[in-house]
Amino acid sequence: MKLLSERLDHIHQLRPDLEGDRGQTGLVKASGASKSVVNQWLAGKIKSIDIRYALNIEQELGISHIWLMTGDGDPLDAPMGAVKNMTPVRAAASDDPEFVRIPLVKLKLSAGITGFATEPERRDGGTIGMRSSWVERHRYNPEYLYAITVCGDSMETTLHDGDIVVINVADKQLVDGAVYAFNYEGEAVVKRLSRDAGQWWLTSDNSDQRKYHRKLCNNGDCLVIGKVVRKESDQI
Repeated sequence: MKLLSERLDHIHQLRPDLEGDRGQTGLVKASGASKSVVNQWLAGKIKSIDIRYALNIEQELGISHIWLMTGDGDPLDAPMGAVKNMTPVRAAASDDPEFVRIPLVKLKLSAGITGFATEPERRDGGTIGMRSSWVERHRYNPEYLYAITVCGDSMETTLHDGDIVVINVADKQLVDGAVYAFNYEGEAVVKRLSRDAGQWWLTSDNSDQRKYHRKLCNNGDCLVIGKVVRKESDQI
């Protein structure tokens, strides 16, 4: 198996248009690594290449990141459709500090009761991972975030059956046009709130308003669980 320095020399043979001695300047631009790091690659002082740099080179130059990292396969066998500037998807460990694990739950409600209980929803491992930066940017407290599964098509095309929404149960302030999870007569529903004629109404986004007509939100029958702050959907 060729050393990393030899593989990089081979790139220069495949791409003689790369700037600099042995393509050094071109490799700096393509990889995103510093000039010092690239020099150490070429000198054989660093014997392996980080996947992020290998993926950058693949996207910029069409050189297989697998070949760059291992020497296996064809250097020109980069995957079809590689997109410049794409970010690779990676699996996050449960203790990864970059992510907050939000419990995926089923809500257990009773009519007229403000509080609620939860039971774990086993779909997708029982949690939804959200970036800590997103939580911090919106100043959410993770202890008050829950994820629930949308049932039915009353909120199409905004929300589809099977979509997952994150609700912030610390935010119950009513805002015209916002979407909330409600305890409506003992049933968990996700609806858009609207203000009309001095009253609050639960409305559906589905265009079939005869089937999904609006409902008056009275205090006893209509209790806010929390505001919907994010959705996860397979519908593209």
